[in-house]
Amino acid sequence: MPEDVNTDGVNAITGTSIVMSEEEKLGNIQYIAQIIQQNVGGELFRIETVQDYPLEHDTLVEQASEEQHNQARPELKAFPENIEDYDTIFIGYPNWWGDMPMPVYTFLEGVDLSEKTIIPFCPHGESRFANTLKSISQIQPNAIISQNGFTISREDVADAENNIISWLHDLSL
Repeated sequence: MPEDVNTDGVNAITGTSIVMSEEEKLGNIQYIAQIIQQNVGGELFRIETVQDYPLEHDTLVEQASEEQHNQARPELKAFPENIEDYDTIFIGYPNWWGDMPMPVYTFLEGVDLSEKTIIPFCPHGESRFANTLKSISQIQPNAIISQNGFTISREDVADAENNIISWLHDLSL
């Protein structure tokens, strides 16, 4: 995360890396999700935990590491009310130590995405999707998991709008 960016009010899950877009601070996931929505439509749903994550980087890393070690399932504030209305679900998450953050597991285990197409997108440090597509398939065995997800280095997200739009075009939605 850039050290000169004030993260006040930024949710730690979507704010693991920051993008400045038209003078607005967005997390990498939020930035990509907004581009997806602007180009294919749909509703945005933000996975948020009941307990806020710390904004201080080292404390956040420590908590996230502990959650992964314990296979925690943090309680979410809400689940989508009308997920049955959608055939295609884009799901974005950062890659934390080769895995999804634990709140994403809570989300995937709490909704039925049977017969829906799940298209993942994932900013990462170096691991791309790692084993997360397999994990999603195991949690949602009756869903169709797109193998044409979007993965990008977290360092490149701010300049990726054209790449994201090109990827969406290739999906032929």
